[in-house]
Amino acid sequence: QVQLVESGGGLVQPGGSLRLSCAASGSSFRIIDMAWYRQAPGKQRELVARITRGGTINYADSVKGRFTISGDNAKNTVYLQMNSLKPEDTAVYSCNVDLIYYASGTRKDYWGQGTQVTVSS
Repeated sequence: QVQLVESGGGLVQPGGSLRLSCAASGSSFRIIDMAWYRQAPGKQRELVARITRGGTINYADSVKGRFTISGDNAKNTVYLQMNSLKPEDTAVYSCNVDLIYYASGTRKDYWGQGTQVTVSS
């Protein structure tokens, strides 16, 4: 069983920065890609950024130029550096990991518990 542990959320003023991290614990799997999603109150969950094992990256248009996703394959960890934060970035941010188990070849995805990011003065 894989567990995802997130950290780094909090309260920040507009224009500030935060860095989120998500570490996947467990063994005997190979990560395909890792992503950050967010869900604001009353809105649908949306993809913020995704990074594949090979380094291909995608961002939501709303965060391009402000957010940077990066990964450490050796540590099974993904980071989201968020700069120039805006009130509309306020949401619960959750990481998602898509992986394959070596032994069975089974592909599965897991979700973190979510971390609150609040941008307010």
